Amino acid sequence: MDLVTVKTFDSYFLANIILGRLQSEGVECYLKDETTVTMDPILTNAIGGIKIVVKKENEASVLAILQGYDEEYLNAATCPQCGAHEFSYIAKPGITNFLTAITTTLFGSYALATDYVYQCGKCGYESERLPGFDTDENNEERN
Repeated sequence: MDLVTVKTFDSYFLANIILGRLQSEGVECYLKDETTVTMDPILTNAIGGIKIVVKKENEASVLAILQGYDEEYLNAATCPQCGAHEFSYIAKPGITNFLTAITTTLFGSYALATDYVYQCGKCGYESERLPGFDTDENNEERN
């Protein structure tokens, strides 16, 4: 039986949520390296995170399901400026990420993480968190 990795995670919470959703749809799938990452999170980058693996013959259908989950998640957010539901998760444009790229290139043995933001595809609004999913933001709006 050939198994292939269809998605990787840094967090065992999200990995288990997606695993449960896939299993509820009848997909036979497993988590690989969950115990290692959970016991020693420092090893996450070294081993490639927690992986969801499926049978090779189910790969295309599972990737389509995962893409549907991502689209559903991004479309649930509403832009506070224009009301659109067209968010993308992109590398944050700017000098910080530019310097990160240069530093990583020069000192290849030490990789720096780039910053990412959610960007509205209609008006260009940017946020570090997906609008509508931040509990502190929701609590402030209610008060």
